[in-house]
Amino acid sequence: MPESRAELRRLAQSRAAGRCEYCRSPDRYSPQPFSLEHISPRSAGGSDSLENRAWCCQGCNNHKYTHSEALDALSGVVVPLFHPRADSWDAHFLWSDDFTQILGITATGRVSVLVMNLNRQELVNLRRLLVAFGEHPTSLKNVGQGVE
Repeated sequence: MPESRAELRRLAQSRAAGRCEYCRSPDRYSPQPFSLEHISPRSAGGSDSLENRAWCCQGCNNHKYTHSEALDALSGVVVPLFHPRADSWDAHFLWSDDFTQILGITATGRVSVLVMNLNRQELVNLRRLLVAFGEHPTSLKNVGQGVE
């Protein structure tokens, strides 16, 4: 584990390419500092290791809280939320045609969109602006998985 909290934050931000690992919002446009979110909550035995931490906007962090799974209304099954270290974002989500909405294409994707409210109005508004300025979407394949 890195020696300091600042080093842990730097490594997590770099690994995530400066974007929330859930909603893909860029940290440079956030009015609030990003968090080092526990993917597997400490209350459920999750560690403070870099592998159990996600670079996360405050909105996603607040909505996720200690959730790690939820009921998928379509299948009727309880499924895990998206796990940035174990799952590929592209396997669970797609962008809408105008790139303003995240669409869950699997049970995990659907529950993650709902639990973390990945299409909050302020995110949709930000995405509209970023699309207009050519800054969204960016190539995000493998972001957060330590793959260059």
